[in-house]
Amino acid sequence: MAQPIVAAKHLSKAFSIGSESLIILKQVSLSVPPGQFVGIMGPSGSGKSTLLYLLGGLDRPTQGDIRVGGYAVSQLNSEGLAMFRSQMIGFVFQAFHLVPTLTALENVGLPGVFMGLPRQQRDVRAMQLLTALGMANRADHRPSQLSGGQQQRVAIARALFNQPPIIMADEPTGALDSKTGQAVMRLLRTLCDKQKKTVIVVTHDPHIADYADRMVNIQDGQIINDSLTSRGKERQNHVA
Repeated sequence: MAQPIVAAKHLSKAFSIGSESLIILKQVSLSVPPGQFVGIMGPSGSGKSTLLYLLGGLDRPTQGDIRVGGYAVSQLNSEGLAMFRSQMIGFVFQAFHLVPTLTALENVGLPGVFMGLPRQQRDVRAMQLLTALGMANRADHRPSQLSGGQQQRVAIARALFNQPPIIMADEPTGALDSKTGQAVMRLLRTLCDKQKKTVIVVTHDPHIADYADRMVNIQDGQIINDSLTSRGKERQNHVA
């Protein structure tokens, strides 16, 4: 078995509301090998997005240990977390989070701005990604000129800019119609198959199981089921 690229042990997350403590996650442990497509599913308020944000270094656990690709994530300071996220994780969100005043090309190249890359280098890399995702002819369009599916493709291209080994997506199809959502899921599946990305998708949509190798079900802050899909079993047998 490959060394896990994501390993979380006994994660708990609680928020204080006045004198009360609201527990979102309760002693959750999860291990993900490199190159696996994992779907994390559960109802609203189950803790699935909180788990993703903890794994991606966007939030800190109240208790527990997180290790991702050699980083002891739960022990990093703010500067260390920023470096970890830029090198290891590409985030994709339901709301796209594109800058409305920037073109598709500029949005994709935005991570390069924070890295201090020169404009020409950013633009070349961004155009390569847009071309690969079938969006080259929309490079000069602003988000308001793009459909929801096109905006999500731009967001995915931006997530790939730093060539991270892990893609984390929070409800990536939530704002899309079913046909467009399926196209986005096929794209994420292709990134897993062709580029060997580890993909972790949080969703409430059971159809995500059609694309995943493994489904993790969360309810009331705890994992209640963790199993390979038929696709995942086939891949495991093929590797074996």
